[in-house]
Amino acid sequence: MRCVPEGRERKMGPERVFVIGDIHGCPDELDVLLEAIKPSSGDTVVCLGDYIDRGPDSRGVVERLLILQGSGCHCVFLKGNHEDMFLHYAGQRGHFGEAFLYNGGESTLRSYGSATLAGEALWEAIPPEHQAFFRGLTLTFLWGRFLFVHAGLNPQRALPEQDEEELLWIRQEWIQSRHSFGYTVVFGHTPMRQPFLDWPYKIGIDTGLVYGNALTCLVIPQLSFLQVRRHSRHVTAWEPPLGWRESC
Repeated sequence: MRCVPEGRERKMGPERVFVIGDIHGCPDELDVLLEAIKPSSGDTVVCLGDYIDRGPDSRGVVERLLILQGSGCHCVFLKGNHEDMFLHYAGQRGHFGEAFLYNGGESTLRSYGSATLAGEALWEAIPPEHQAFFRGLTLTFLWGRFLFVHAGLNPQRALPEQDEEELLWIRQEWIQSRHSFGYTVVFGHTPMRQPFLDWPYKIGIDTGLVYGNALTCLVIPQLSFLQVRRHSRHVTAWEPPLGWRESC
């Protein structure tokens, strides 16, 4: 499969790019972040997937992202492994639907008022605009020297040969590798206490919001970091170690 699908590349320009890590059903912190950054029509917002499950209001997160999509900025919504499981559980194209409930899926069903439904019955209970959202999620996005993906890349495969399952699920094999794909890869999926910095190879920004830590946003091209702590109404700057971009 193509790791970078046709039509998903956007050339680097004067606009800002806001990259948002795993939200997992926590719309309040997402609202705080979006109110602070106020993306305009010249900006791009990239969300790295895992919008649903575990947190209190998955439906509310999707609603907020749909509002953002209609606000005029360019939005890119990547698929996470949790959306893939949900799609399969709802009788759509996806994988590992049998693991959906064991990975926090019950909270998603409750937010849609469909706790007892599965398969096509569940899918029909989802609002049409939410169905379109889930079906429209993409695997990767390329912007200038940055490649965005939910989980990471298999260092043993060339970009055009990446496997969809690994793009959504890979962890240690990717994180521990310093293999260069020619891009700085920005990813989520694996929660950490603070952003994972391995310049120029990769930047990880899942900082475990739903586990009580923070929602992280990477701002490009400035390469600055903004965070909202769980249950906080304030955005703070996270300062990376001095010289982190010269460490390689």
